[in-house]
Amino acid sequence: MELRDEVLKEMVLLRERTPDINGSVACTVDGLAVACDLEGDNGDQTAALTAAMVAMSRRMLAMSGKGDLEETLVSGAAGFAAFYTAGPTIVLTVLARPGTNVGLLRLEGRKTAAAVGRHAARIR
Repeated sequence: MELRDEVLKEMVLLRERTPDINGSVACTVDGLAVACDLEGDNGDQTAALTAAMVAMSRRMLAMSGKGDLEETLVSGAAGFAAFYTAGPTIVLTVLARPGTNVGLLRLEGRKTAAAVGRHAARIR
């Protein structure tokens, strides 16, 4: 099975386990989409914005001495965007509705990112 298929399977399971999640995109840290579980979207634009967010988050953590990036959570009036590292080269972006249980989002997002990271490590 290809990396894209394995990652997409994990992303669909994430959405099924957590009903407030709209979808997700997995991409490389330089913004190339690996897999997309967003309705009506191929994920390219989300992947590009994810790369920018991850670069900025990593720089902020390095500058402030807070260690390696694990996640970034952005809260907006219409929901959340969460970014999770999935190994050294992959990032999982998860989009969720307003009112989402943020603790559950973080728990499930990290769990899925870990699974995606394991798949990516096996392929290398």
